[in-house]
Amino acid sequence: MAEAQVSSVKTIGRAAMVLKALAAGPGFGSRLTDIATATGLGKATAHRLLGALADVGFVDFDDQEKLYRLGYALFALGASARAFHVVDLARSSLVRLAAETGDTVYLSVRDGDEALCVDRRTGSFPIRTLTLDVGDRRPLGIGAGSLALLAFENEAEIERVIRANAPARRNYAAFDDARLRALIAQAREQGYAFNDGNIVSAMGAVGVPVMDEAGRVLAALSIAAIRERFDGRRQAQLVSLLQAEARELASALAEASGTQPGLAPRSRRTRIREDVA
Repeated sequence: MAEAQVSSVKTIGRAAMVLKALAAGPGFGSRLTDIATATGLGKATAHRLLGALADVGFVDFDDQEKLYRLGYALFALGASARAFHVVDLARSSLVRLAAETGDTVYLSVRDGDEALCVDRRTGSFPIRTLTLDVGDRRPLGIGAGSLALLAFENEAEIERVIRANAPARRNYAAFDDARLRALIAQAREQGYAFNDGNIVSAMGAVGVPVMDEAGRVLAALSIAAIRERFDGRRQAQLVSLLQAEARELASALAEASGTQPGLAPRSRRTRIREDVA
């Protein structure tokens, strides 16, 4: 029984790899050889998985061109999930934050032991901080939004992620184990994450978690700008704006999922004064 469960999990994982390879491939489709190369699977295994996915409509096969592409059944699934999609629900928050601060605003979610940037909005300030594109990934803890996703997990999970991500963090000199633990402790004490030039020396960022009533981290909102725009008074204002929008987004997510958020009502946002924006 246990062996059958392990085999099923492995098959699901391989099927997911195939779908991701198709999504990353050209829009007109990919050949079997391309999918096998992209996934590291043998051609026979890739062919078997593609056939099973085609049977349920997740993959479409062009018999004439011998090309595989994502099927319409996936689009139907995506459409049915849009009502609960954090990107849609967070869009107005990102627009407001970018307009009020003039800076670059990011929405990040956790994907395994990585932070995934799923949306971004730029403000009017002429020096823009575009350190992440939509779709970019970083190890959990690297950057303000990513740090906010990790720092408010439970202690056991934090330690597991620190150990698991150690190889991936080698390219980030300012985020060794000791430094990351210190940043996590600081974020938990302050209630928000602060990246003070740890990735790009001239740039900083603040990030806050979006949490449900049970304390689970759902997403993270962050603002990035040149370091000069994070003086003490303005940094506190940015955090206040982020936290207000995080509460609103948490409420929207709870409402969309049919649960009672039990969160405090959205506080009055403090508009950034023009002389410091």
